[in-house]
Amino acid sequence: MSKLKIAVLVSGGGTNLQAIIDKIASGEITNTEIALVFSNNRKAYALERAKMAGIPAKALSPKQFENREAFNDAVLEVIEESKVDLIVLAGCLMYIPPKLIEKYHNRIINIHPSLIPSFCGKGYYGLTVHEKALKRGVKVTGATVHFVDEVLDNGPIILQKAVMIEEGDTPEVLQRRVMEQAEWVILPKAIDLIANGKISVENGIAHIKE
Repeated sequence: MSKLKIAVLVSGGGTNLQAIIDKIASGEITNTEIALVFSNNRKAYALERAKMAGIPAKALSPKQFENREAFNDAVLEVIEESKVDLIVLAGCLMYIPPKLIEKYHNRIINIHPSLIPSFCGKGYYGLTVHEKALKRGVKVTGATVHFVDEVLDNGPIILQKAVMIEEGDTPEVLQRRVMEQAEWVILPKAIDLIANGKISVENGIAHIKE
């Protein structure tokens, strides 16, 4: 089986990117190589992580372009040039253009720091997700890996992992626990399943093959 070539799209520190890099190196993710790390933030530390790992990296800011459409076209061009099989949104706070979603139908996955459909959709990203969960008083949160479609945080769910909320949690403490116990576990696992042909999507539902 030929290796699955992935592009990892990031906007910030790149902790999920690092989890993917580490688990490819350790053999927990098999048949996979990162062909591109792309960021819409030229100051993202994730780009340094890519550089240290010897992975091709590219950054484009919308400010470099006359309008959003020109930026979207440039992003699509960069991704197409890398000839990837799968796009992984790993802390990517960029609007994903419909033409990219259409071209890579069921070939874009995202990690979201809650148990979808809770605490997701417009405005729910980063620390805000955990602030809202604590404010609501839920006892269990977690993370979800899902395919990306035209509706935000809506595509077929691949994997979810629950994380308990503990007495005295702050949004920052909870964010870290969700990363360590859920995000860094299920995102690499989802990539490995896809790389080994163990995920199929039928009627809008993702199925894991034994």
